[in-house]
Amino acid sequence: MWEKLQRIWNTKQLRNNVLFVVIMLVIFRIAAHIPVPGINTENLRSFLEGNQILGLLNIFSGGTMQNFSIVLMGVGPYITASIIFQLLTMVVPSLEELSKEGESGQQKINMYTRLATVPLGFLQAFGMIKLLSQSQYAIITDVSLYKMISIMVTVTAGTVFLMWIGELITERKVGNGVSLLIFAGIVASLPTVIQNALINYTSSDLYTYALYVALGIVTIVGVVVVSEGQRNIPINYAKQVRGNRLFGGAKTNLPLRLNMAGVIPIIFAISVILFPPMIAQFFLGRPGRVGEFAQAIVSLFNSQGLFYAVMYFLLVVGFTYFYTAVIFHPQKMAENLQRQGAFIPGIRPGKQTEEYIGKTMSRLLLPGAMFLGIIAILPLIVQSFTGSQSLAIGGTSLLIVVSVAIETTKQIEAQLTMYEYDRV
Repeated sequence: MWEKLQRIWNTKQLRNNVLFVVIMLVIFRIAAHIPVPGINTENLRSFLEGNQILGLLNIFSGGTMQNFSIVLMGVGPYITASIIFQLLTMVVPSLEELSKEGESGQQKINMYTRLATVPLGFLQAFGMIKLLSQSQYAIITDVSLYKMISIMVTVTAGTVFLMWIGELITERKVGNGVSLLIFAGIVASLPTVIQNALINYTSSDLYTYALYVALGIVTIVGVVVVSEGQRNIPINYAKQVRGNRLFGGAKTNLPLRLNMAGVIPIIFAISVILFPPMIAQFFLGRPGRVGEFAQAIVSLFNSQGLFYAVMYFLLVVGFTYFYTAVIFHPQKMAENLQRQGAFIPGIRPGKQTEEYIGKTMSRLLLPGAMFLGIIAILPLIVQSFTGSQSLAIGGTSLLIVVSVAIETTKQIEAQLTMYEYDRV
């Protein structure tokens, strides 16, 4: 480990990239502690402790909600915009054609995603202000039009700022910027979670804490297995005779990962499953059927309930399939192999190769997606026996942290290998 860190430090470009990412994450954490003026943060903390859904969102955002900071919403609106445009790419012909144009088309889709982040940020900020102003904790006392617009502009600008930081990090190719921002937020909240756990510890909690440690180990091992597991498809290159020399004939492998989507399905699933109860919060306490329906939605999506666990599992599995379908294209892989004079032994080039790669990936994806979904709800299963809500939050956070750490490590190793080849 120390040898690898030394190699990273001795590679100037990679060292500068890593230091840049660290500086950007520090800036994010500083911004997370700059509160918006006119907010009673003490009452806000009390409100979040008594609200299960918002409490989970606060931990997921790394405490930006608890401080009502200028980056209150984190990268949530940007993630929502990304989900919307990835769904639209599958159903809107013009966007589908853009996605097939390679890098230029993807840049246009990314531009549309950035533009959609602004109105989504305003909408989410408005909803958050209305929710907090209606609470009994007197969090926001001044709800005048000017005050509301100024808060909405501030926190939306904070989201755009984080979106920009995330893209700058991604350009350095040492990890996904959005994932690293979420990673930093979760890691920043871990000391507080551990401190609270130690303060509230009693001898009767020994069994619960032991289960938590075992769950953490199982989650880490499971995520590593799913992330590192792959199927190698043998590839042969056709032999070519040019003059008196023989070219080609080499043998290699085409690696297909067990889970190609990484941590993205988990982030998508969390964003989607928290949306209905978040909207229902605005209508709690209303008279008539509206209030009753809102209460039913909040109760249905209770993180301790069976429906929440089933939906979370299905969303993780479904988004794993969906995101893999977006980034994995058997047709392009088959075409590239045919252009290079490569083939799979026993499989004809072209359509049959495409079908074979697609079927193989589908068989790999099923156990990978199921395993990822089971690991995601494993804390909820343990929670049903222990009654500790922190297990559910800790398990989801640990799942994201481990996945992002693996993804970032791989990208750093790839960059390190590339720079070493350049030296040779």
